[in-house]
Amino acid sequence: MSNKLRAIRGMNDILPEVSGTWRYLESTVQAIVESYGYREIRLPLLEQTELFKRSIGEVTDIVEKEMYTFPDRNGESLTLRPEATAGVVRAGMTNGLFHNQKQKLWTTGPMFRYEKPQQGRYRQFYQFDVEAVGFDGPDVDAELIIMSARMWQRLGIDKIRLEINSLGTPAARAGYREALVEYFSSVKNQLDEDSIRRLEQNPLRILDSKNPDMKALVEAAPIMLDFLDEASAEHFAALKALLDAAGVPYSVNPRLVRGLDYYSRTVFEWVTDALGSQGAVCSGGRYDGLVEKLGGRPTPAVGWAMGIERLVALFEACGGKAPVADADVYIAALGEGTLERAFALAEELRDQVTGIRIEMNLGGGSFKSQMKRADKSGAEYALILGEQELAEGQVGIKPLRSTDDQESVALDELAATLAKILR
Repeated sequence: MSNKLRAIRGMNDILPEVSGTWRYLESTVQAIVESYGYREIRLPLLEQTELFKRSIGEVTDIVEKEMYTFPDRNGESLTLRPEATAGVVRAGMTNGLFHNQKQKLWTTGPMFRYEKPQQGRYRQFYQFDVEAVGFDGPDVDAELIIMSARMWQRLGIDKIRLEINSLGTPAARAGYREALVEYFSSVKNQLDEDSIRRLEQNPLRILDSKNPDMKALVEAAPIMLDFLDEASAEHFAALKALLDAAGVPYSVNPRLVRGLDYYSRTVFEWVTDALGSQGAVCSGGRYDGLVEKLGGRPTPAVGWAMGIERLVALFEACGGKAPVADADVYIAALGEGTLERAFALAEELRDQVTGIRIEMNLGGGSFKSQMKRADKSGAEYALILGEQELAEGQVGIKPLRSTDDQESVALDELAATLAKILR
C-alpha cells in the first residue's frame, strides 16, 4: 500500500493557472444577478439527510445512488449537499425569510455527488444558484431566463441554446402519469432495468433516461404539453411571449423533465454541443410545492443552477480569456540598505496609488536575475532601487513591455508618476 498522498478521486484542485478564470466568471455572474436585485445567502455544506429525501425525491438517482451520507456521533443521518435549492428553502423557512415576504437570493459553492468522474462531472463540483421565492407569475420565470441570457452575452458565449417546457401542476401530471404508465407498460419488455423500476415508482423519470437504447421509446411516449391544465398552459404561453418580446430565442422540448421531483410548470435548460455529452450548462425551473412539502406554507418559487466547471469549459471553448491580473510594478532592490527602503516604498505606493498591484523581489539576487523575475511577473514596469538611486533620492522606472528607455524619478514624485502612466 502506497503512503503517497493524493487527491480524492473526482475532487480536484483548482490551480493558480485557472483560478483567475474562475474568479473572473464568478464575479461577472455575481455582478449580473445582483444588478437584477438578487442578494447573497451562504449555506452550510451539511444538512439533515431527510431534507434531500423529501425535496429531491427518494426515487431519484441522486438520493438512491449519489449522496454522501453518514451518521454523526449522535447517530443523526447527515448528507453533504448534492444541490443548493433544498438548502435555500430550508434556510428561508428556519429563519423566517418567507413569511409574508418575497426573496430574490443567490448562493455559490461546492456540491457533492458520488458518481463516475468524467469530463465536466465531478464528485465535488461547484454551482452558482439563483432562487426567487414568493413570486407566482411567468414574469419572474422570464426574468431568470433573460438574466442568464445576459450572462452569455457578457461573457461572449455563443455556443449555447435554450430549451423550455412546462410540467403543469401536480394534478395535471397525475393524468399524464397514467398515460405514461399505460404506454410504457405496453412496451415493458423493451425497457431497461432502471426504467422498469421507475415505471412503478415515478414513470416521468423514464423520460430522463440517459440510455441510448431507450431513445426511440422515449420519443414515442405521450408528451406533457398535451395534458397541461388551463392555468399552466396560460402561464407557459405568457412566458414564451415575454421571451419573444425580450428577443431571447428558445425551442420547446416536450421531453425536458429535469431530474428532481420538486419541479412544476416551467422548466428550462441552457445546453451546448461544445462540451461533448455534458450538454446542460445552466438548468432550472419552477418548484411551487417545495416549501409546503417541507412543512411550510404554500409558496411559489423558481430558480436555476449553473455548474462552474462547465461554465469555465464553455467559456474557453468559445475563445474566452479572463483579464490577466499581473502586477503593475515589480520592485528590485540592489545593494546595502536598499531592501528596507524598498519595503517602505512599496507600502507608501499602496497607500497613495489606488488599486496598484506591486510585487516585491524576494530572496535577493543579481540585477540580471531580478530583471528576469520582473519580466516573468508580467509587470508593466520595474522599479529599480540601487545604492546610487537611494543616495540621490531617486528610483529607476524601467518599462518591461515596450522598448522605451529607463528613466529616473524623484522618490517624492513616484506615486504621481505611476498614477499617470498606469491609467
